[in-house]
Amino acid sequence: MKKLFALMLALCLLVPCFAALAEEDLPVLTMGTNAAFPPYEYYEGEEIVGIDAEVAAVIAEKLGMKLQIVDMDFSAIIGAVSTGKIDIGMAGMTVTEERLQSVNFSDSYAKGIQAVIVTEDSPIASIDDLYAEGANYKIGVQEATTGDIYCTDGFGEDNVLKYKTGPDAVEALKSGKVQCVIIDNEPAKAFVAANEGLKILDSSYADEDYAIAVALENTELLEKINAALAELIQDGTLAAIVEKYIPAE
Repeated sequence: MKKLFALMLALCLLVPCFAALAEEDLPVLTMGTNAAFPPYEYYEGEEIVGIDAEVAAVIAEKLGMKLQIVDMDFSAIIGAVSTGKIDIGMAGMTVTEERLQSVNFSDSYAKGIQAVIVTEDSPIASIDDLYAEGANYKIGVQEATTGDIYCTDGFGEDNVLKYKTGPDAVEALKSGKVQCVIIDNEPAKAFVAANEGLKILDSSYADEDYAIAVALENTELLEKINAALAELIQDGTLAAIVEKYIPAE
């Protein structure tokens, strides 16, 4: 009996070791992001969490892979994907014709809205005020985002100030360097909640779909990701992850 007990104890002790070895043997799915974009990606302590982080983790699990997240400048993500430094890019990223020249995109997994943040005493009351005759407002954006692209096209380089992160752009608004910030709606809500004296205009600047960036030549990974996304949509997992961070109003 003692020998049997000792054998069972030894097997129990070995199970965690086998599990750890199995996890170490898994291929790695490297995701590039910019972790200053709540609720899609942000730091909680030293860990990057958020909608994109959780969706990518579930996709990696379905693909039999282990997720590794790399925080980088948003402007570097497309280049890192196209050159193979990372496998995928997830950062609340919108499909654009320019980006499609360098990478492929998965099916859409979330919708985004470009919102306008202003100070509570701002003379800017609507999107139309930005286009009014004689208007010469300085607009803050996060560089290389669609907010940057749209604003640069619409208002010209001289009127658009580009910042590394959304929080940097918001600080510029608070200090009066810019008169508004155009950025995705969900991080905009987080920034306004964290900073007194700011508000979001009722009207949106643009509506978008978010997708996952994959290297042009990596069609096999793209197909697997799309298959995994289809399953996550069908079984409600994707909706549950989004609901966790963006409760239905």
